[in-house]
Order: sequence, then structure tokens, then C-alpha cells
Amino acid sequence: MATAETRQEGARAPFYLPVADECDIFEAALAHRLPLLLKGPTGVGKTRFVAHMAARLGRPLYTVACHDDLSAADLVGRFLLKGGETVWVDGPLTRAVREGAICYLDEVVEARKDVTVVLHPLTDDRRILPLDKTGEEIEAAPGFMLVASYNPGYQNILKTLKPSTRQRFLSVDFDFPAPGREVEIVARESGLDEGRVKNLVRLAGKLRALRGQDLEEGVSTRLVIYAATLIAAGMPLERAILVAMIEPLTDDEDVKAGLLDIVSAIYG
Repeated sequence: MATAETRQEGARAPFYLPVADECDIFEAALAHRLPLLLKGPTGVGKTRFVAHMAARLGRPLYTVACHDDLSAADLVGRFLLKGGETVWVDGPLTRAVREGAICYLDEVVEARKDVTVVLHPLTDDRRILPLDKTGEEIEAAPGFMLVASYNPGYQNILKTLKPSTRQRFLSVDFDFPAPGREVEIVARESGLDEGRVKNLVRLAGKLRALRGQDLEEGVSTRLVIYAATLIAAGMPLERAILVAMIEPLTDDEDVKAGLLDIVSAIYG
């Protein structure tokens, strides 16, 4: 199937530092069988948050990285030829529905339009998944939860969730952590001392201020962690910042030069 899928069960909860009441909202959504939509920029911890909550609550998790070619069949399943016989093979969404697992659709708006048609019956009080090709109508097992994410600031007018879909979900807005909280996260994840992390986070804030001007996207917390990890491992500061926080943001040489000027102003 044309989908990148991972399954997690019984894993130790990955580190996640709450920013507000998102953990409480996730638990309430699971308890009341409500779907949840996570909105926010790339690299602010949406996927990590879902993995953390699934492990913390002891729930199996199917994660699907959505893309332009992802179809409803990739999620629900299809007939495949095995050993000379044609057999039905469940997709990740169908497996999650049958097992009562969490199914996380990362960047759901990247998927083809037929995907939302499949999701609608699972996001209201029916909680069913019709399989037209097999004639089944699967009722979601206890514990099933649908979680989706997307980046509304990045998506254009042709790639956004319709109101009829958005209003089927609870919704939590994710953003970059406050500087003090981000310093704690980056230090914890990279092993770099907080004293040196502070300037990296300060630099990230300056670069994010250019979003929508010289930069399409601001530098993610993920990239700050990458830079800190390289520095902690002994890479020279300037090189680590260049490869982790400058080069991933733009290919424009003039813009790079301007970003390096900001680096010099902070570290000069």
C-alpha cells in the first residue's frame, strides 16, 4: 500500500513537555469517544504528543504519514493476490477500528479527497467504517480514537479541511513553546546544557519573526534540537547552526546571508 505507516504498542512514553491542557483534552476525547484535530506549524511536537499520549494511556497506535497519493483504499484496505488467491488485507485505519486502537493521520489534508469521505462515519455518533468492497460495516471497537493533524499556515486554499470536516473534530492549536519551556525541551532532548541552549532558542525566535516575509516557514523546535545535538556532540557552533537551522529553511543565497547576519548578531 502506498503509505508510510508505523504501529506502536506497549512502548515507553516518549518525552513530551505539556504546553497547556492538551494532555487533559486528549484524555477527555478518548474517554468520550471524540475525534481530535491537531493544528500547528511543522516541528512543534504534534506527532510526538500523540505518541506520548498513546504510550502513557497504554493504547496501541497506528500512525499514517499522509501524502498526495494516499487514497481511501490505502487506509481501509484492498484485495491482494497471495499464494495464487485473492484475499482482503485490512489497511491501518481498518485495523485500528477493529482493535480499538488510536489511528493518527499526520498532515491529513495532503491525502486525496476520497479519504475524508471514509472518515466522516467514524467522526459522528455512528462510529462505523463501511467497507464497500467486502460489504462489511465495522463498528469501532471500544478504545478506538481518530486523531488527525495539519498545518493551516502552510496549506494553500486548495489544500485545507472543509468546514464540514473540521467541525466533526475537537481541535487543539499547537504553536512553538514559550522560550523558557523550549529551552527545557531542547536541553532535555539534546543533552546540551541550558546555558548554551538559550542562545539557540533566542536565534530561533528571531528566525521565526521572518516567517511570511523572507521565509515560508519558521525554524521548528525539531531543528533547534538537531542543532543542539550536533553542538553537544562536538560540532563547531557555526557549522551546526548552518546545517540544522539555516540550510533547511531556504535555498536562496541572499536569504541565507541575511539569516547568517542574525546569527552573527546573537553570537558575535
